[in-house]
Amino acid sequence: MAEPRVLLKTPRFDVVEIDQQTRDGGSRARQVVLHPGAVVIVPMVDAEHVCLIRNERVAVGKTLIELPAGTMEPPATPQAMAIRELKEETGYTAERWRELPAFYMSPGILRERMHAFVAEGLTAGAHAREAGENIDNLVVPWSEAIAMVDRGEIEDAKTICALLMWERLRNN
Repeated sequence: MAEPRVLLKTPRFDVVEIDQQTRDGGSRARQVVLHPGAVVIVPMVDAEHVCLIRNERVAVGKTLIELPAGTMEPPATPQAMAIRELKEETGYTAERWRELPAFYMSPGILRERMHAFVAEGLTAGAHAREAGENIDNLVVPWSEAIAMVDRGEIEDAKTICALLMWERLRNN
């Protein structure tokens, strides 16, 4: 198999072209975004409230309601990144962490693996958002967060996935 051809290098990801062997013996060039992975956190303020964020997203031209998240920075572990991102984006620290199943965001084009965590036993504090991050905390009842998914008010895939996974697992 030939080495991927680098089409674009950025500080956060690379775009490469990979030759995929097809079943008929031919090959097809595929463009793939190589990404170091990311973390997403479900911050449970208490048993019935979750801290979402309003996050201005330039790529879609609007502010989305999301869970806090961040890009992996190797060699940090996913849980270490989750601890850091929760504090940076929301100001909260957590006593307890639970890991949820990891998932791929968009495997047809993107090699980003999302590591999901639930943070419990939260203590409020000062956030440490990066310059240019336009983020605000939004604490809502758990039932309202799930209703926001159902109504299409939450459009962010990682947030939908992590909320629905935790909804299914949280009372087991």
